[in-house]
Amino acid sequence: MEGELTSSRRVAHRSTREETEKEKNRIPGSVTAIEELIWFAGVATCIKLLLIPSYRSTDFEVHRHWLALTSSLPLSQWYYDETSPWTLDYPPLFAYFERFLSIFANLVDTKIVDLHNGLNYSADSVVYFQRISVMVSDLCLFYGVYRLTKSLDSAKRRMIWVLIVWSPALIIVDHVHFQYNGFLLGFLLISLSYLEEGRDLMGGFVFAMLLCFKHLFAVAAPVYFVYLLRHYCRGGLVNSIGKFLMMGTVVGSVFLVAFGPFLYHGQIQQVLRRMFPFGRGLCHAYWAPNFWVFYIISDKGLAFVLAKLGFSIQTPAASFTGGLVGDSSPFAVLPRVTPLVTFMLVLLALSPCLVKVWREPRPGMITRWVAYAYTCGFLFGWHVHEKASLHFVIPLAVVAVRSLEDARHYFLLSIVSCYSLFPLLFEADEYSIKVLLLLLHSLLTWVGFSSQFSKTTVVSTKQQGEKMGSKEGLVAAKGGGLVVGWVRICYLLVLLFVEVWGQFLHHYLLGDKLPFLPLMLISIYCALGIMYSWIWQLRFIIRCP
Repeated sequence: MEGELTSSRRVAHRSTREETEKEKNRIPGSVTAIEELIWFAGVATCIKLLLIPSYRSTDFEVHRHWLALTSSLPLSQWYYDETSPWTLDYPPLFAYFERFLSIFANLVDTKIVDLHNGLNYSADSVVYFQRISVMVSDLCLFYGVYRLTKSLDSAKRRMIWVLIVWSPALIIVDHVHFQYNGFLLGFLLISLSYLEEGRDLMGGFVFAMLLCFKHLFAVAAPVYFVYLLRHYCRGGLVNSIGKFLMMGTVVGSVFLVAFGPFLYHGQIQQVLRRMFPFGRGLCHAYWAPNFWVFYIISDKGLAFVLAKLGFSIQTPAASFTGGLVGDSSPFAVLPRVTPLVTFMLVLLALSPCLVKVWREPRPGMITRWVAYAYTCGFLFGWHVHEKASLHFVIPLAVVAVRSLEDARHYFLLSIVSCYSLFPLLFEADEYSIKVLLLLLHSLLTWVGFSSQFSKTTVVSTKQQGEKMGSKEGLVAAKGGGLVVGWVRICYLLVLLFVEVWGQFLHHYLLGDKLPFLPLMLISIYCALGIMYSWIWQLRFIIRCP
């Protein structure tokens, strides 16, 4: 009887504590979390509406052509069409998504979906339709953010919303340059939210859908596979086999629905050929800030030095940066890099994380592990787009509120990754937009983190600083808030100098000489910041108990 009373008291105490937490998290004025998120999304949407007339990249015509392609041609011809240079190279679910959008595009303006007469069509009707289609598809992102943050306290929840919903990088890439990254990242966040809740089957199902929308997210597939194998497929031999078959059936069903029609038409090889055009160069047209920047610069430097020393060095004519399919990347001195080499390097960089996932498959760490996987893919992958930094920056926003060190790391990373996207908006009219977006968001991030950690981490940071002998930790403990340290501050100041050089000093001092230098400096210097982030994440994952 006494044991039952004790148990009842514990249950009652737990219920009281949960009610207290709910009261603490309840927003004054009976405003719910969903209503508050709607306010955040509304502010972001107002900014996006103002940006409708701004610069549009070739990606705008790419997606317009895909609307016309999927609307005008039968499914059996989608991956064979060459009416435009911008052939369909996304997985089938994204093609179905374009086909769905084309129904409404045809109602707005029939020329939008005209395969031949609509080439390079840029009337207001198509501009407004495509811009608004990206905004509407962002509902998926908002839902993903909500699912991942609904159980957090209000302060952390709002901070994550600031970092993701108001992300300047997402606004620059999706709503100025033009793409659908927010929509796709929403699927990633939804998948991660299910995994953090322990609903592994749903998490695997949503991730499989994401892969059938955009295959570049497959970099995290090894982490998903090991995690689900160890966390979901457990509980005895028979039970494990049953769960493995269940997960395989669910994931396989998604791929069957996506690729089944093309399998029926005998077109799988053509679809895969379009999805994986390995004939493209090692780097994209603008060098993404990753490891290969240093490799290419080293090759060019060695070629220059050896030529000066009298060696016969043949400079290859092919480009490293071809956006269309062509010759692979040659080198003058260093060994040629192939897609297989980059694949092996990504797996090698990812292996410490996979070992950690195998040993301790914890739901609370899955978002961090997936972000690390995308960082590895960005650094060492083949023909990486600079926009792929969103794949790890957005998930790390969820992790950033967990500790002061995570916040410091994210503060630097978010600035570096967003700045690395500046060359995408190269016209003068958009210069003030991208600068203001980055500065305002950096200020909001600084204030938000400082407010969050000013009271809750003073003692713990002081103890950590004394334990590790870190002066930085002691300074943070004494002042409170977000203190990024002198090394990070110096790095950001040099980043400011890189921008001043590219915008003003280069033309003033060198004129038309070395026109590639400003972009090269951005790639190299931002690559240092991304490399630092990779090392920091790897160190944290290895040391995390």
